[in-house]
Amino acid sequence: MSQEFHDLYQDIDHILIAEEQVQQRIADMVAEIEATYAGEEDLLLICVLKGGYIFLSDLSRALKRPHHLDFMGISSYGSGTKTSGAVQIIMDLKQPITGRNVLIIEDIIDSGHTLRYLRQNLLARQPASLKICTLLNKPSRREVDVPVDFIGFDIPDEFVVGYGLDFDELYRNLPFIAVLKPEVFAHLNL
Repeated sequence: MSQEFHDLYQDIDHILIAEEQVQQRIADMVAEIEATYAGEEDLLLICVLKGGYIFLSDLSRALKRPHHLDFMGISSYGSGTKTSGAVQIIMDLKQPITGRNVLIIEDIIDSGHTLRYLRQNLLARQPASLKICTLLNKPSRREVDVPVDFIGFDIPDEFVVGYGLDFDELYRNLPFIAVLKPEVFAHLNL
């Protein structure tokens, strides 16, 4: 990319989910999470980086109950628009989860391979409970079943960016969920 300013908005085909819709759905999800964990003293939110960080931030600030945070880096995409299928932990948790109530915070669930791998890995660490919360879900792309407890939005099979989701490390800062113009990633020969 050149040193010139690149207007990210010029690459947007259309907005799929407006900023206001995202914020309203997060408020609704927080109510569901609060009800699910009512009476529980311990809750650990594990954010899957990098895409989940904005979702985690808004979700965490909206939760009224005490909770802890940790992060994992999981990779299965590379720089393309489709999952590679190979899952790799690139950053592990900083604290043990044995006996704790764990809620995985994910930006998007596509094929399900990454989340299945992560779920199996974390279950082996013997948490008291393990639930999954995702902002976006692509049911038409699912290749493996993964139990998802909290879903923000079911979306069509389109490549989306914004609100933490990226293409080649760009567009994460957009305040909405958008579909990129096909010519932005046409060079990938997908």
